[in-house]
Amino acid sequence: MNLPAWLRLALAPNLPRAKRHALLKAFGTPEQVFTASAREIAAKFGEQVARAVQVEPETKHIDTALKWTGEPNHHFVPIGHSTYPVALTEIADPPFALYVQGNVGLLNAPAFAIVGSRNATPQGSRDAESIAELLSHHGLTIVSGMALGIDAAAHRGGLRGQGSSIAVLGTGADRIYPPRNQELARALAARGAIVSEFPLGTSPLPENFPQRNRVISGLSRGVLVVEAALESGSLITARCAVDQNRDVFAIPGSIHSPLAKGCHKLIKAGANLVEHPDDILDELNLEHAAATNDIAAEAQDSDPLLEAMGRAPASIDQIAARTGHSAAQIAARICVLEIEGRVAPIASGLFQRLDAIRSRGLLGPVIE
Repeated sequence: MNLPAWLRLALAPNLPRAKRHALLKAFGTPEQVFTASAREIAAKFGEQVARAVQVEPETKHIDTALKWTGEPNHHFVPIGHSTYPVALTEIADPPFALYVQGNVGLLNAPAFAIVGSRNATPQGSRDAESIAELLSHHGLTIVSGMALGIDAAAHRGGLRGQGSSIAVLGTGADRIYPPRNQELARALAARGAIVSEFPLGTSPLPENFPQRNRVISGLSRGVLVVEAALESGSLITARCAVDQNRDVFAIPGSIHSPLAKGCHKLIKAGANLVEHPDDILDELNLEHAAATNDIAAEAQDSDPLLEAMGRAPASIDQIAARTGHSAAQIAARICVLEIEGRVAPIASGLFQRLDAIRSRGLLGPVIE
């Protein structure tokens, strides 16, 4: 692959994405695009495109991209390349190229998207994380947008399973947004993948995020919306999924919650209602999660503090009395287990193992 030529075509400042695709289809390779005469290009695409091809990107942009792709686990993946996602070639408007940090092999793994509100409820975040983990254990790579709330929870769950997780950014692949997700981004780069079609250095402009949503759905076999208001970017992702002939799923919620209204709208329009991960596995013709639940429960039982908690809600003082450790030591360990997604607060001062919550119905009511 002639990387400088690909970058020159990808970064051409006055060429719309559709024209890049058309030029590549007409001439075969970026090198042939740039060796074609202006008259030949104008005959096929008009004078404006012919002039745009002659305008080279700023040298600093090419140099930045060449330096970035030279770093370990950094990849430039143009359409037609062996690692370019086959799923994206099926959508109407595929990215011309992708900047990928992490495991480029995940781009062609079976994938499933989970999206939702940035202002998620604790229950919504738990649901997203738990479902993502179970689907990931079944080999599905969890795709989301690395936003706060539901997206971040979905990535955390996906990273704990064998399927891992892909974050699709609305910025350049070298810009982590929001900044609060720096630690999550590091985990994704190390054990999953970060993907962007935007040039390096691209800021989080509002118009970028609807555009990236079609990539989230395009990579995926289906899209689950966990919590979403009526005017929500998650509904844009769902609409993209419908246009791309992907399955759409939604979790219902309280009729009084603004974050349930978007999901209810999707369900009324024909989205699959989800009460348990098996609802998704059934629709995708995958085996149920029972074996995975057993594996997860066995792993969690290996922790002495979890064994001391039992399966009922317990306070820090109760756990301290059972283990002989101080309340401060227990509180510190509980914090770690919360981050790992193994324990959840269910009422004032009470905590419970997540596998116990799941056993009574993964999406059952939890006292806040």
